[in-house]
Amino acid sequence: MPKPMDFRPVILAGGSGTRFWPRSRRAHAKQVLALDGERSMIQQTVERLKPIATPEQIWVITNEYLAHEIADQLEGVPASQIIQEPVARNTAPACGLAAFLIERQNPDAVLGIFPSDHVIADEPRFLKALQKGIAVAQAGENIVVLGIEPTRAETGYGYIETTDFTRDDSALHVRRFIEKPNQNRAEEFVAAGNYYWNSGMFLWSARTLANAVREHLPETAPLLERIAAASGTPEFEEVFREVYPKCENISVDYAVLEPRSAKGEHLSHLYCIPAEFSWNDLGSWASLYEYQIETRLRGDAEGNVTDTKGHMALDAVNNYVYSPNKFVALVGVKNLVIVNTGDALLIAHRDHSQDVGKIVKELGITGRTELI
Repeated sequence: MPKPMDFRPVILAGGSGTRFWPRSRRAHAKQVLALDGERSMIQQTVERLKPIATPEQIWVITNEYLAHEIADQLEGVPASQIIQEPVARNTAPACGLAAFLIERQNPDAVLGIFPSDHVIADEPRFLKALQKGIAVAQAGENIVVLGIEPTRAETGYGYIETTDFTRDDSALHVRRFIEKPNQNRAEEFVAAGNYYWNSGMFLWSARTLANAVREHLPETAPLLERIAAASGTPEFEEVFREVYPKCENISVDYAVLEPRSAKGEHLSHLYCIPAEFSWNDLGSWASLYEYQIETRLRGDAEGNVTDTKGHMALDAVNNYVYSPNKFVALVGVKNLVIVNTGDALLIAHRDHSQDVGKIVKELGITGRTELI
């Protein structure tokens, strides 16, 4: 008789979203903004999980700047399950801490790791893939990643190389994870047909992930276990602040997935569920522009995407403009990103929108912290 499912979504919401500056700020980052609709990115993430997870089952890993805003936006999620990292330590300690906390409640619970700032269409297909992945994760010491079929030779994503299907055709074996490739390698991966984009969405039992952290991060695991042991006590916050900064600063891909894949696809217990849903990680102003053009959410006949009090375009094409309190006139310009907030104005070429984060870094160096 199959075990009853205990599914715990863990939403990673600690990023600062610097590439969406000046809208995204330290205390009002990308994940709490409504970039493509009326609801924020993290609200959309929770909403699409509702058919298989109640708010009481959801955990959020964030930071001190965003925790109160997230708590206000996510009604029903217990305050004790909105975890505030005292410092950023990348995804491996964040995922590992969730695993150690939940392992103490139910080692067999299946954790789903979800970035807080992705957009997904075809939600019934998303849920179908997710339920298939949960079943694989629940069946043993398995680690499951949702893979996105590439639509282009993208160099900004990690890739998953897969081999054959499992006996029941429920998932593909994973041969290896590859970090962001150069253009030539990306083109080879797409042409090969057995590579998928790494979506950053993972499924595993609390026990499986906790044991993987114990195996692959032997210095960090005891620190996370010490924090988890203090959960629910008056000492928790003090222990968390003292111990967590000592954890290794590393992604879960580097820490767990890549070492696991080195064991070989039939020994690593790594599996990929090919996703049949539309997915976008909205990594920059350019990707937001492209997404809104593709989905026809916004966009005029000249390919200008605008969120303004009105606009006029004369010989101006393919621009993204955010200026909700002003009328904007575009004359003789193309492929620009223009973002106007109360205290800052960004003007960038769409091809350079990935570099916006460098502006935020420079603002910090020069002491303009009021703009960060």
